[in-house]
Amino acid sequence: MEARCSARDAVNDWIRTPGAYDDVVDLDRAMADSEDPDSIAPAYDSGDHLHPSDAGYRAMAGALDPGGI
Repeated sequence: MEARCSARDAVNDWIRTPGAYDDVVDLDRAMADSEDPDSIAPAYDSGDHLHPSDAGYRAMAGALDPGGI
C-alpha cells in the first residue's frame, strides 16, 4: 500500500508541477479528506473508499473553471 501511495504522490506532484501541462483540474484535491489528504473525504465517498458519491461528482464539477476552457 505504501508503494502505491508513493507512486500516486509522485505522479500527482509531476502533474501539478508548472510546465507539465497548460492547466490541471485537480480532482484529487477537490475530493480529498482534510484530515487525511491521501483519502477521499467521507462526504464524497460512495462507500468503497475509491469511487465518488453524487456529492463527490458535484465537488468535481465545482472544481472546473468553465471560463478557463
